[in-house]
Amino acid sequence: MKTIWSFMILVCSALMFASAQDAGVAGARSNILALEHAWDQAQERGDSKALAAIFDNGLIFVDYDGKLLTKVEYMARVKSNATHMQQIVAEQMNVQMFGDTAIIVGTYRVKGVENGKPYLRRGRFTDTWVLMSGHWICVAAATTPILR
Repeated sequence: MKTIWSFMILVCSALMFASAQDAGVAGARSNILALEHAWDQAQERGDSKALAAIFDNGLIFVDYDGKLLTKVEYMARVKSNATHMQQIVAEQMNVQMFGDTAIIVGTYRVKGVENGKPYLRRGRFTDTWVLMSGHWICVAAATTPILR
């Protein structure tokens, strides 16, 4: 009888732990999706201060044209008047959690002006977020065009 009660307590404890983990994963996904949207808004406004808080100093960004950018280079591009993004819309995002790391794969549409000419682009992105000191931070990102 004692063994059965011990087993029941163990099962109940495991179920409560799994439930708490699920809530933690859901909260992490929610936070990361909010950060992705904040990234889009900051980029539309050219708000490099907000973007700096989202990105790790060691950020590696692969741009839609295949160019590899550091955080400093990415921030300079955002500040540049040569490429102004007027509207960025994330059309879909899927978050996969791997402990303290999250991979987001999604699609986006961006409208803007580059070198005085309007453009409309669609692309797919993959962003890697890591939980550091209690905060989610983007350490790597890549975009690729979706050709029609």
